[in-house]
Amino acid sequence: MRFTKLLLTNWRNFRHVEVDLKERVFLVGPNASGKSNLLDAFRFLRDIAEPHGGFQKAVADRGGVSRLRSLHARRHSEVVVDVCIEHEGQAWRYRLAFVQDNVRRPVVKEEQVWRGNNLLLDRPDDADRKDAGRLSQTHLEQVTANLAFRDMAHGLSSVRYLHLVPQLIRDPERYVHKHAGHDPFGGDFLEQLARAQREQRRTFESRMQRINQALQVAVPRLQELRLERDETGRPHLRALYGHWRPQAGWQSEAELSDGTLRLLGLLWSVLDGSGPLLLEEPELSLHEAVVRHLPAMIGRATRKSRRQVLLSTHAAALLSDGSIGADEVLLLRPTEEDTEVVTASNVEAVRALLADGVPMGEAVLPQVAPAGPEQLLLRFGV
Repeated sequence: MRFTKLLLTNWRNFRHVEVDLKERVFLVGPNASGKSNLLDAFRFLRDIAEPHGGFQKAVADRGGVSRLRSLHARRHSEVVVDVCIEHEGQAWRYRLAFVQDNVRRPVVKEEQVWRGNNLLLDRPDDADRKDAGRLSQTHLEQVTANLAFRDMAHGLSSVRYLHLVPQLIRDPERYVHKHAGHDPFGGDFLEQLARAQREQRRTFESRMQRINQALQVAVPRLQELRLERDETGRPHLRALYGHWRPQAGWQSEAELSDGTLRLLGLLWSVLDGSGPLLLEEPELSLHEAVVRHLPAMIGRATRKSRRQVLLSTHAAALLSDGSIGADEVLLLRPTEEDTEVVTASNVEAVRALLADGVPMGEAVLPQVAPAGPEQLLLRFGV
């Protein structure tokens, strides 16, 4: 499954967004421009569609409608998330508009589903008008109501998000089980690995072999990475580093660097699953030489499955990959009232620079740089 178009109205700091999406999408913008908020629109639909989710929970987990609605919303204040999807050879479109009622509960104002040009669902319908309580739920989340578009709902529930926090892997006691199956911050990452090792051993071993080969290139002196259980049954990583004393180089996840853990999480997430993958700044803690090869590595790993990857980045090195097209890069540019989103191929200055042979990172990052960064030195008052 992949998203082919995104339309947002009054979603967080976006008053209006309408962009086409490719199999790879690179989000580029200054701090607090809304890169995470844009990715969260896809997570929001996933949270509604997945079995342990639902509309009310998805909104509540984000602080309610008032936290989701743009502060600059005008007369029409409903929040709209509208996506076009390709899934198993079918073209789909799902549109959800919602508001809050007098007691601040989220209410569906509009819900529509198309398969191709056929409108399969159009709410509110007669039943909704007779019983307004029905509008507290979407049909997307209800197995009794989504039979005609259940394949699309399953596709939305396959969306994965990753922004791994190494300290949560080192100290899983900090992890609070809020996410069934996959914690996006890595609190249950070792349990995910252990579950795959137990339930899909051959697949697990094949993936770990590929990950070992990649890590040995990126991490000096690393010879082997294993997953083992301690005497209590808790899973742990065991990494062997080259050392003149035999067996002296073994380390656990508590001793692995942030970069090693982040790269491991990234490699595993790319191989695990087939739904759209959302990544936040995958370059964090990694050497620039490694970062330069991330797009090609992700592309090679997902070529067969055609898995869509949407990622945010500040790194010119990551954007230096010559295979990245201007239609794959979205620029987020804050204005006085919101953030506008524009495809890099629609920016004349970017097109001119690329035509002159300027690398993608050097062409697009200045377009979204904060004005007057040199003022940091003056205003900090050294």
